[in-house]
Amino acid sequence: MPYRLTTATGDQTYDLRVGALLVVGRALTSDIPVFDPTISRRHAEVLCGESGVEVRDLGSSNGTFVNGAKIESARLSPGDVVAFGKVPFRLTEVSPLPTLPPPPVVAPRLSGTIVLQMPVGQPPAAADQQKLAQKLSLLLEVSKGLTRTIDPAALLETIAGFCLQIFDVDYVSILLADERGEHVPKVSRDREGQAEQRSVPQSIVRTAVHDKVAILSDNAPEDLRFGGQSILMQRVRSTMCAPLVGGGNEGRVLGVLYVDNVTSTHRFDGEDLEFLIAFASIAAAAIENAQFALALRQQIVVRSNFERYFAPTLAARIAESPEAVRLGGDKRPVAVLFSDIRGFTKLSESMTPDDMASFLSEYFTEMVDCVFRHGGTLDKFMGDAVMAQWGAPLGSGDDADRAVHAAIDMMHALPALNVKWRGMGRPELSIGIGLNYGEAFAGNIGSERRLEFTVIGDTVNTASRICAAAEPGEILLSDDMRRALRAAPALEERPPLELKGKAQPVPVYRVRL
Repeated sequence: MPYRLTTATGDQTYDLRVGALLVVGRALTSDIPVFDPTISRRHAEVLCGESGVEVRDLGSSNGTFVNGAKIESARLSPGDVVAFGKVPFRLTEVSPLPTLPPPPVVAPRLSGTIVLQMPVGQPPAAADQQKLAQKLSLLLEVSKGLTRTIDPAALLETIAGFCLQIFDVDYVSILLADERGEHVPKVSRDREGQAEQRSVPQSIVRTAVHDKVAILSDNAPEDLRFGGQSILMQRVRSTMCAPLVGGGNEGRVLGVLYVDNVTSTHRFDGEDLEFLIAFASIAAAAIENAQFALALRQQIVVRSNFERYFAPTLAARIAESPEAVRLGGDKRPVAVLFSDIRGFTKLSESMTPDDMASFLSEYFTEMVDCVFRHGGTLDKFMGDAVMAQWGAPLGSGDDADRAVHAAIDMMHALPALNVKWRGMGRPELSIGIGLNYGEAFAGNIGSERRLEFTVIGDTVNTASRICAAAEPGEILLSDDMRRALRAAPALEERPPLELKGKAQPVPVYRVRL
């Protein structure tokens, strides 16, 4: 009388053939594969004989139980519940089906057409179908598990953990390509989950990457394809390696997934390799998605940081530049603008801190809008002063003109603010503006974690000192600024200024408003 093992949920069944010794375990090579963390790779044996079914535990970590009692070996009767770890199965009898002769094969009659009748093959055994269903189900669960993880480092740990659960391996390593194209280990684990660091045979890695093929070597020391010393030094017996190929038309190799066994040869077969290939495909897609997500998050952070200082259109161009956030910088011709509130120290003495913050925020918002409207870069706020520049990190031929137009806009925007503030009982403001044009150092100053883009040099210092000399409601610009203009507004010359750090008086011009 044949028997059948069925899970408590009824979703998995295994027919027990008389005379067959079946291994229950988590390894893919098991006759009855049960993919559960409480199941050992070789958990138990089930022998179906003429007189009944016997089960024997193979020294599993979580034990084998019959009707709730832990056993080393036992005979099962129909209706008994045997649990491997925490996965219970019920033994039932199966009535044999009568054997029927196969139906005759009749080729269809098609006029004028030759039909090649394919031979009718036997359907796969129920156990093979169940094993295939288990693998597909496992791949689905792996896919769900990997897509839920978007952090690249955590994702690699998850992939390594799945490998150790699914495959009968001693060691797993995930190697990814670095900036130079070298494949370096990112995660390495042994069967106990420890971070064991040992070299992966490069002859195997190079072949998998170069040819984009998965590799199975069931007797690595004798495999003439991979005669590297690292195989002998690491005592590798059986190994598999699959490339992690990304999506897209080019099929870029992101890295490799490598597993091996140091205890015995002929541990893996073609079925294991096929499953590793499917697993690696899912892992590669998850890794690529995580890398894209990380790059997107970094770009969003970079762009949002830039948009604090740059006009939105300029910020988008900078964020897309690979050199946008590098340390250091270079010398560039820039137009520099300083705007300062006149008499603000006296005004601030009569205001509360909250009123002061609200007052300045409203003022700065309007001034920065004027800068951004003309494609400028906010360099910094200094007390009640605004510093802006045009020309770095990306310049144009009309940077000087844009700076002057922004200064005029700032002067025109202030009266409207004063009318509003007057109605609120707030004091009115007046500003002076100074502009200069010349070469300055421009770049990111700071560390990789915090960068401040700025321009420094004599051109900047001169613009600040010209601003300090401007009267309320006055825009002053240097002669260098005037000569850089393509279309100068109405100007009138002012007496040269004696400025600190300058041996000769500096010619300046006032913009007629």
